[in-house]
Amino acid sequence: MKRKRHTPQQVVRKLQEAQAALAAGRDLAAVCQMLGVSEQTYYRWKKKYGGMKAEEAKRLALLEEENARLKKLVADLSLDKQILVEALDIAKNL
Repeated sequence: MKRKRHTPQQVVRKLQEAQAALAAGRDLAAVCQMLGVSEQTYYRWKKKYGGMKAEEAKRLALLEEENARLKKLVADLSLDKQILVEALDIAKNL
């Protein structure tokens, strides 16, 4: 089965729908089937996005993307620094 990706806004909307359905008395299995996700996915979403609004979820996604970019940049710079230190050590030994 093809895996479906949901945007943070879609996740928040689906969680709000789930909360409404659960408040109306439906059981969790039926709600998850209505949303088209597994119970595990529901709980993972609830843990990550529970209580958020759509714009907050979008901001979180943007911050996570920026954080990943910055981590990659730090890793690249650390590698460059290590290469320069090793080159300096080699030059000193000559």
